[in-house]
Amino acid sequence: MRICALLALLLVPVLFQARAESVKDREGAVRADRARFENDARWAYNDVDSGFKLARATGRPLLVVMRCVPCLSCMGIDTAVLMENDELASLLDQFVCVRVMNANALDLTRFQFDFDLSFSTLFLNGDGTVYGRYGSWTHQKNSQDASLTSYKLALEQALAIHRGYPANREALQGKQPAPLPYASVTDLPSLAGRYQRELDWDGKVVGSCVHCHQVGDALRQSWRDQRQPVPEEWIYPMPAPETVGLTLAQDRVAAITDVRSNSPAQRAGLKPGDEILRIAGQPLVSVADFSWILHRTGHAGQLDFTVRREGVEQGLKLDLAAGWRFQADNSGRVASWPMRGMATGGMLLADLGDDERRELGLGLDGMALRVKHLGQYGLHAAAKKAGVQKEDILMEFDGLTARMTESRLLGHLLQKRFPGDKVRVVLQRGGQRRTVELPMQ
Repeated sequence: MRICALLALLLVPVLFQARAESVKDREGAVRADRARFENDARWAYNDVDSGFKLARATGRPLLVVMRCVPCLSCMGIDTAVLMENDELASLLDQFVCVRVMNANALDLTRFQFDFDLSFSTLFLNGDGTVYGRYGSWTHQKNSQDASLTSYKLALEQALAIHRGYPANREALQGKQPAPLPYASVTDLPSLAGRYQRELDWDGKVVGSCVHCHQVGDALRQSWRDQRQPVPEEWIYPMPAPETVGLTLAQDRVAAITDVRSNSPAQRAGLKPGDEILRIAGQPLVSVADFSWILHRTGHAGQLDFTVRREGVEQGLKLDLAAGWRFQADNSGRVASWPMRGMATGGMLLADLGDDERRELGLGLDGMALRVKHLGQYGLHAAAKKAGVQKEDILMEFDGLTARMTESRLLGHLLQKRFPGDKVRVVLQRGGQRRTVELPMQ
């Protein structure tokens, strides 16, 4: 065992304690991370260019970890990866490893992933070809989850793809970054001028850092500022497999554990126990690759699945009807907060369940969105200023009266209404109906 790996194992409790305390001191957390890694033998720190150069020189694949250091989310897996247990170290030794802790200098023509996650990994060839992506919402939701099974599998799959390269280049085309209106993060209008490519290590470094989630926020703001519809894939980025009716195992690359009734997945013939090998011809490194494929699928379309069922490979076709993406749930994403400021004036909304609707004498098919939270400042105070109160029930919004989720409502407003518009909202409070006018921002 390498000495650094042994020290890491011995210091596990200290690492967890230090990180838990350091998130209260964001400045200290970032500076401690730099001190820990800038001279590390394995990890190139915040230097993607040197990583690509070394990958080309050695013929090894490149592994780039994007980590928001001060964030509590994903602290468990981040610490576990850095512990370098024997099994993981033997896999990491086959990569050129780069640790990136801010998005300032990211090349958006190369690095596109789930910007809402606090820990993500891209696997690439030295020539820039993307092999796959890793990012776990399980780890995001549970900051202390240090399970590594899915990460080890992703490393193994990426190495297998690398061994087949460049013969498999055609199968990887769909994994490559999509065209975006901006090539670099600091070109984004709402970030340009506020941030530089280099961090201010001589001043307040955290204040000079672009967080990954700010990239998606800035893209949406750019369309909003131009009074253009926000594209569906940026209202519902990186949809989870559950969007099409699938639940996948946590300890496999893409093994199906459940198929929702009357879903696109069920209609395609997918079954629990199936192991998904390829989608749209693309080999999967992790569940994040599944989400990437959905992210790049249009308003409607058909996806070819290759699955292994009882040891036999077979092909299936999954049809996505027009508007399928509006079934995605984006309510738990950090991206949802600025979208609420743009579209609902800072309201956090929740669809009432059937039992509560019956108790209140409301129908099961109509809109009934309860205001669970009301913003108090800036854009998020617009609903409060318009007269909305917490616990109000919205019965109509911009002429919409059908039952829907908050996520679906955001999709409508961000595509159909623009800053400066005002929409009519009918709400119920204490059994009485009221009407307010809400500005779009």
